[in-house]
Amino acid sequence: MGFVRLEINPIEEESYDVAGDGCKAPSFDDPSARADLACVICSEVSAVLAVMRRNVRWGGRYASAADDHIIDHSLILSLKLLRRQVFSWGDVRRPWSTIDPSVYFRPFVDVVRSDETGAPITSVALSSLYKILTLDFLDPASGTAVGAAMHLVVDAVTSCRFEVTDPASEEAVLMKILQVLLAIMRSRASTVLSNQHACTIVNTCFRVVHQATTKGELLQRLSRHTMLELVRCIFLHLADVHDGDASSSLNPKISAVDMEQAFGIAQVENGNGSIKVDDIGVGDEIGTGSEQKHDMKIIVDPYGIPCMVEIFHFLCSLTNVQDQGGRNPATNQVAFDEDVPLFALSMINSAVELGGPSISKHPKLLTLIQDELFRNLIQFGLSMSPLILSTVCSIVLNLYRHLRSELKLQLEAFFSCVILRLTQSRYGASYQQQEVTMEALVDFCRQKNFMTEMYANFDCDITCCNMFEELANLLSKSAFPINCPLSSMHVLALDGLIAVVEGMADRIGNASPSLEQSSLELQEYSPFWAVRCENYSAPEYWVKFVRQRKYIKRRLMIGADHFNRDPKKGLEFLQGTHLLPEKLDPQSVACFFRYTAGLDKNLVGDFLGNHDEFCVQVLHEFAWTFDFQDMNLDTALRLFLETFRLPGESQKIQRVLEAFSERYYEQSPQILVDKDAALVLAYSLIMLNTDQHNVQVKKKMTEEDFIRNNRRINGGNDLPREFLTELYYSICRNEIRTVPEQGLGFTEMSPSRWIDLMQKSKKTSPYIVCNSLPYLDRDMFAIMSGPTIAAISVVFDFAEHEEVLSTCVDGFLAVAKISAYHHLEDVLDDLVVSLCKFTTLLNSSFVEETVTAFGDDIKARLATETVFSIANRYGDCIRTGWRNILDCILRLHKLGLLPARVASDAADDSELPLDSVPGKPVTSSLPISHIHSMSHPRRSSGLMGRFSQLLSLDTEEPRLQPSEQQLAAHQRTLQTIQKCRIDSIFIKSKFLHADSLMQIAKALIWAAGRPQKVSSTPDDEDTAVFCLELLIAITLNNRDRIGLLWQGVYEHIANIVQSTMIHCALVEKAVFGLLRICQRLLPYKENLADELLTSLQLVLKLDARVADTYCENITQEVTRLVKANATHIKSQMGWRTIASLLSITARHPEASAVGFEAILFIMSEGAHLSPGNYVFCIEAARQFAESRVGVTDISVRALDLMAESMNCLACWSNEIREAGADAEKVSEGIREMWLRLVQLLRKICLDQREEVRNHAVVSLQRCFVGADGMCIPPPTWAQAFDLVIFDILDDLLECAQNQSQKEYRNMEGTLVQAVKLLSKVFLQQLQDLFGLSSFCKLWLGVLSRLEKYKKVKVRSKKSDKLQELIPELLKNILIAMKSKGILAKRSTIGGDSMWDLTWLHVNNIVPSLQAEVFPGEEMEQLHFCDQSDG
Repeated sequence: MGFVRLEINPIEEESYDVAGDGCKAPSFDDPSARADLACVICSEVSAVLAVMRRNVRWGGRYASAADDHIIDHSLILSLKLLRRQVFSWGDVRRPWSTIDPSVYFRPFVDVVRSDETGAPITSVALSSLYKILTLDFLDPASGTAVGAAMHLVVDAVTSCRFEVTDPASEEAVLMKILQVLLAIMRSRASTVLSNQHACTIVNTCFRVVHQATTKGELLQRLSRHTMLELVRCIFLHLADVHDGDASSSLNPKISAVDMEQAFGIAQVENGNGSIKVDDIGVGDEIGTGSEQKHDMKIIVDPYGIPCMVEIFHFLCSLTNVQDQGGRNPATNQVAFDEDVPLFALSMINSAVELGGPSISKHPKLLTLIQDELFRNLIQFGLSMSPLILSTVCSIVLNLYRHLRSELKLQLEAFFSCVILRLTQSRYGASYQQQEVTMEALVDFCRQKNFMTEMYANFDCDITCCNMFEELANLLSKSAFPINCPLSSMHVLALDGLIAVVEGMADRIGNASPSLEQSSLELQEYSPFWAVRCENYSAPEYWVKFVRQRKYIKRRLMIGADHFNRDPKKGLEFLQGTHLLPEKLDPQSVACFFRYTAGLDKNLVGDFLGNHDEFCVQVLHEFAWTFDFQDMNLDTALRLFLETFRLPGESQKIQRVLEAFSERYYEQSPQILVDKDAALVLAYSLIMLNTDQHNVQVKKKMTEEDFIRNNRRINGGNDLPREFLTELYYSICRNEIRTVPEQGLGFTEMSPSRWIDLMQKSKKTSPYIVCNSLPYLDRDMFAIMSGPTIAAISVVFDFAEHEEVLSTCVDGFLAVAKISAYHHLEDVLDDLVVSLCKFTTLLNSSFVEETVTAFGDDIKARLATETVFSIANRYGDCIRTGWRNILDCILRLHKLGLLPARVASDAADDSELPLDSVPGKPVTSSLPISHIHSMSHPRRSSGLMGRFSQLLSLDTEEPRLQPSEQQLAAHQRTLQTIQKCRIDSIFIKSKFLHADSLMQIAKALIWAAGRPQKVSSTPDDEDTAVFCLELLIAITLNNRDRIGLLWQGVYEHIANIVQSTMIHCALVEKAVFGLLRICQRLLPYKENLADELLTSLQLVLKLDARVADTYCENITQEVTRLVKANATHIKSQMGWRTIASLLSITARHPEASAVGFEAILFIMSEGAHLSPGNYVFCIEAARQFAESRVGVTDISVRALDLMAESMNCLACWSNEIREAGADAEKVSEGIREMWLRLVQLLRKICLDQREEVRNHAVVSLQRCFVGADGMCIPPPTWAQAFDLVIFDILDDLLECAQNQSQKEYRNMEGTLVQAVKLLSKVFLQQLQDLFGLSSFCKLWLGVLSRLEKYKKVKVRSKKSDKLQELIPELLKNILIAMKSKGILAKRSTIGGDSMWDLTWLHVNNIVPSLQAEVFPGEEMEQLHFCDQSDG
């Protein structure tokens, strides 16, 4: 049969050797081995002869006195002959390989077979056979003689005969028989045994097992062990059997074991007092010689699949509950209890373990497992015996591991009928049953892909129940200790639940790029019951397929819910989702009824029984969805009526049964001649069912009544009586439920359901074997996450043992990992909320009591470590959970347990220490309410600070010294906080998802609360400050994503600044935090520079008292910001804000110096001046120039900066001079800046301080003179004269005449400077100004100012300097005008000419000046010219 010969022992743990020292089997080629075999045979012959000679019968016989020699018995002669020959074998002439083994086996075999030998002799002969067999000399490859010898030994041992002298000797012989049988199967030569002999050996051993029940304990144990080892030996070879072996089969007459004889064992004694193994063994089952000749192939070929099928079938029959239940106990000497099925189940388990996946290669074996074995396992699964239940679950686990792809519906039935039923007490299961079943379920859950396959194969199949969902819910519910303490059952269920989630978490590590999740919505109608996958083994095909099927299944269930409320609307809903066609057809509606779970079976029955034509068509299509092939009528009727409730009206019943009968007759006509016969008989069965199982019927129908009622219904003929009798008793024993159970699945496996299951298994979709990738984990986890978190949380709450708590923590972390990977933010938030409750940090109590209690509570510490571990690892997916985490952090902060730099950001390490930054408070973990006054030592902050407080004794505040327990508790608390790594949450916030980052910012703002205009409590203020610190730290850490945070941060800070009326730590932190954010982010975020700088206007909105308190530090921060980021400030709005902040500091005693330092940095040498910030900077400089705070030197330096800024204007003007069309527009802007500059200087020229005033006039003069290269047009110069120069002269003149001399000292010098300014600028721009139409007016304005200054009185007298200076300046002006031809005598028509007006004013100032400028000759010439013109 193609059997592969093995050279090793089949059972490794039972390996043996001749000497018992572990040596390998000898070889015929070894000379010493040849001598050993001869010696062993000789020794065994001597042993048998010695025992035989003890008996007088075998002592010797004399034929006559004259012969004088002993005539021995034939048994003794054959032994002696063997002893004489044995040493002549093994040489060169006759090697052992040429010796027929039957020659040296036969003498011993004859002794075993003999009826004359007693138990001791038979026992020794069997021992001899055992010893020779264990030498393992027989080589299967040496020829057919080995096979004949092995057959000889098997036949002899299985038909062993001996006289029974005492029970002990009988048991010894039986033990020897078992030893020899096992040695045969373990030897190398066992491969030459036929299928019949293998079955015979098992048969004989099993009968000894049953006989041993009346014998001693040792024989019982040995016989069972031998039986188990025989099964192991045989099925160990299954993997090496070729597929061709399955074609052979045993002769029907050569069956493995007859169960009736097996259970009806009786010791039959012969007339001579001997006992035969035949009587307890094979008997007539082996068959006759003719039968052996009839099928020679079975005898010659080695054993293989046929014997394995027979043996496995026999083992399955031992577990048939119905067969055993029907046995008459009076004829069964061995009571049928858990012993026999438990023994059979253990052998089946061994066969499955050793056969493994190879079973699937052999259809006959696989069929036995699919049908008979699984049916019996489900029945035995409901056994009250924990041992049987445990063994059944072990077998199913092995079958799942090796053959699950062939057992889809069988596994579903087992879990539905056994696991789901026995794990719940509501079905009447005992605690032991529940515990054993739960252990089995947990073992299944520990299979990495078990739950995934349950989901893919059952939850995503419209014809199956939601197995994954039910198992997950079962584990969750079983873990809940409701109104009872935590028990082992709860912990066991928790283990299973965590095994499932840890399996999902482990698969994340194997994750590859996920398959695209396309839309699952149906775009058009297609028959949902006919959907098939192109390839059930390739994930790229089946993953999409099962998701689509799950979507369809969910939609069908929703449609069922609608249908149960209103059938019409339910069908319309399914049409809208394309599960039913737009125009309903009978087949689609029928399949909806057939394959949709959760439908109201009353409504379905009414619909199917309706007389409407469409409903009748649906009914027939519905009947055609059933497969009644080869079913009995009652079985088919049961299955049909389980799917809906049979209507009560006779007409509806008629229509329903007609459809059923037509379908049944089409598939299983059997002895029925037409469908009418099926209809009448179906009606009759319904009536019989009502009669037998309705309590209101007093007189029950008898068998004869039933047969009589069904006469001549089969085409005018009677149905066979046996057929009707079988139907009658089937209905009597098992009611047809015309009111089927509502709901999904079933909890009881009836024969009819099993038949239906086997029919469906032929058509069901293939079993999908999942790999270790998380394709479906997201969908699965979304279903089980809520109950799982709740279950783990409840167990964690009730648990006291650290091991259970640790298991819960593992579960929490696995749930978090899965939620984060699959982006199930809501699930992760729920987990965080649940965990935060266990930290006890949210409970309000006295500080020290909380710290001590926290250190003593391992549950609280584990919960705290877990929640912060989740925050650190998976904060990317936390959303609303940040609020709860923040509540815990705030509580730790109030207790002073946080590290001192929790609120710091990562960049702080490269900057100055926090305490060296002016205006930035030192971060403290202690709340403000705990800060002592300056006369007392400050309490330490941070982790070690809290611990050191326990060791110190304050003499001013006496307190009790902490106990060792308190110290230990505090130490544990500190260690826990260190493990939490709370600071890394905020330091690593830069890696958080955008949504998570926004949520943590919102949580901080929410926790800080709304600031109060009046003073708030110290605790509230401390919380607000701490939250603001964290918010600022997060903002700084996320400079690349500042756009996400900025709006919320700004609004929060603005709310603080605008709502605070008094200086406090909160507003201080807000202001300096805002400045710090701007300082740090400006270099990196040019697109947000305007918003950042505009936000600084909040500082300008501070209450005056608050602003005054922090002005110096604010100025320092602004100065630092300007120095670090001047090149990054581009916009006018930004510079306007900066200039405004600096301008305010000009009048603050402590801040002015620092503020001017910033102005100096910006304007010095025009380093950071630009057209965009020029006006704002000179405005700020004017503020410092006008400020009387501090030394005058600052004002003078500010004037110098303003004057020096002319260089920038000139430079910009030169750069754009040749810029093209837009140059004029830019030049206009520069001229406006220049005009603004001189206007600002004009104001400073009126300063009361002499030095500043005079320096302002000089600076103004520098600006006018420096503008010469700027190409300022004459109109602008005229505007400058009107708005600046003339105003200065007028205002100075007024100050000199009307203001107190104490306020304006030494005005004479300023007036002199002003007049010089007027003269110099006028002369400088004379040529350009002359071209103006308003030149005359301008010139007259100059003359009028000179005239006024000539007449001015300083200190009640005219100024000598002015009296001397003005004529000289006027003379210079007139000479210049004369030289340029500007001042000349010209004719005019109407009105006075400039000439006349000029001399009118000049004569008022210096009468003689005309003659000096225009001597007599020239005057005469001019007069002559006038006459000529006339």
